Amino acid sequence: MADAALRLKSLVEQLLGVPLPVRIRAWDGSQAGPPGAPALVVRNRRAVRRLLWKPGELGLARAWVAGDLDIEGDLYAALDLMASLVWERGEDARTLLQALRDPQARSAARGLVKMAGLPLPPAPPREEIRRTRAHLHTKRSDRRAISHHYDVGNDFYEIVLGPSMVYSCAYWQQGGTLEQAQRDKLELVCRKLDLSPGQRLLDVGCGWGSMAVHAAREHGASVVGVTLSHEQAAYARKRVADEGLTDRVEIRVQDYRDVADGPYDAISSIGMAEHVGAERYLEYARVLHGLLRPGGRLLNHQIARRPQRDESTYNVDGFIDAYVFPDGELAPIGTTVTQLERAGLEVRDVESIREHYALTLRRWVANLEADWARSVRLTGPGRARVWRLYMAASALSFERNRIGVNQVLAVRTPEGGASGMPLRTRTWGAPGSREDSRPQA
Repeated sequence: MADAALRLKSLVEQLLGVPLPVRIRAWDGSQAGPPGAPALVVRNRRAVRRLLWKPGELGLARAWVAGDLDIEGDLYAALDLMASLVWERGEDARTLLQALRDPQARSAARGLVKMAGLPLPPAPPREEIRRTRAHLHTKRSDRRAISHHYDVGNDFYEIVLGPSMVYSCAYWQQGGTLEQAQRDKLELVCRKLDLSPGQRLLDVGCGWGSMAVHAAREHGASVVGVTLSHEQAAYARKRVADEGLTDRVEIRVQDYRDVADGPYDAISSIGMAEHVGAERYLEYARVLHGLLRPGGRLLNHQIARRPQRDESTYNVDGFIDAYVFPDGELAPIGTTVTQLERAGLEVRDVESIREHYALTLRRWVANLEADWARSVRLTGPGRARVWRLYMAASALSFERNRIGVNQVLAVRTPEGGASGMPLRTRTWGAPGSREDSRPQA
């Protein structure tokens, strides 16, 4: 009689001490759990072994990436239902040890071990980064981390991101397409920087060149874009050539710490600072401060996490670090503002666009799912599954205010105090106008 799902559900609930909010469908075809709920599909006993050896988020992620686990039904609903069991239970190992003090939980754990079969730990999927965190954010380690994430293949990113090829939060107004929302975001950045013809813009982490092309084409700026990804640089250079902008846009494979041809009138850093790390953030801010002319502006567009009562206990997300953004770190917005000001910049505006990122990520997931077979051919099934899980889970994290994203506008204000900023900022100059509310000298 097929009963693996019922046994698995019962044992997991005994171990966790709470009912499972999703159905279980096991390798023998059996099902158990709330009718109508999304199903966690346990394809084999190896999935159980993965969870026993690495309980919590990373174990689930390994089973998902390897194809040992799947979700049947609404992916977002399933992840939302499971959030309280995985992402909101605290440190996985400590939680499990506390649970095992209970005799019933110990009995359940023994039942899961028996059910899983051979006790040897399954090897992690090949998509997992295997390295220590001993030397974080050196130029060499940053190049490796960026290559892991961005050198997946430009064809794959074209599927996910669409024609805009912008890999950061779009700016949604009423209705509109993803491409329009990304264009509106780039335009918003240019207006906050108050770009004008002939000004020099440094685009740090330029990606596939979208910001550089937009600033040069629409605002007449002279742009230098830097990236550590050779694939991004090649793609961006072709876009620049196709647009006829080679006289105004230069794309470099270069670490921002090696840029030595300042000063610049403006700097954009969009979705790049998450890779800098807490230990290097003040250095990052000081480097950008040094590259700006007096009165120049910085637009820092960055994901933020919620602050913790004890910041010394912050740990990098295990799944994201192992599969998505190696060595990436998030900081609370207050910490980011403090570090920018410690570097000598004056922060003039902070705009939270958290909900915009949730909408963006859902569109990216839809793009990936709509062309799933080709995505798998381009990257392999494991990597495609990584992207689908991380983008869907991230969308929920933005929607539930577990993480946010902010645009911070800062100025290298001269000693005399004349920032050059308008008295009112949030209009950012209506289309076709300049910042008419700028204070007069």
